[in-house]
Amino acid sequence: MSYIPTPATIADAPEASRPVLEAVQKQMGSVPNIFRLIANSPAALNGLAGLQGALGKGRLSVATRERIALAMAEANGCDYCLAAHTFTGAKFAKLDATEIAANRAGTSSDPKAAAAVQFARALTAARGAVAPAEIEKVRAAGYGDAEILEILAHVALNTFTNYVNEALGTEIDFPRVDRLAA
Repeated sequence: MSYIPTPATIADAPEASRPVLEAVQKQMGSVPNIFRLIANSPAALNGLAGLQGALGKGRLSVATRERIALAMAEANGCDYCLAAHTFTGAKFAKLDATEIAANRAGTSSDPKAAAAVQFARALTAARGAVAPAEIEKVRAAGYGDAEILEILAHVALNTFTNYVNEALGTEIDFPRVDRLAA
């Protein structure tokens, strides 16, 4: 059970949050607990949805976005996001179990995607203060300036959701996934 109330339905959420929750319902077929929990703050929910929407129109593929989310969830120890992105990575990005495991471990079977995932992990470990060599590695893999900024934005987005779930104890409503051994 979360440490702040999770509205049980869209109708139980603040009125200003309902349009976003309805859009999530339409897109996913249900409203995951993280969105209903964040709906307690229409500003936070609109911020989350706005960033997700903007990044969804960016240059990174859905598969790369999910790979970054999986790497971030594992790095930050977010059980909710591990479960959610294992599910969405398989369903929407068509990642197989081997690829999901690689992403959680901080890499990928695809060399270009591996560079993005490794950069995301490096950003997380260094709390943003990566060495210029890290930027050169991701650039050498074929990412341009816009894509590098999008990777940074995905790290910020996933850090936010990881922290919300861990700080507030969001109840997991996806098939559970165990963390990798340390």
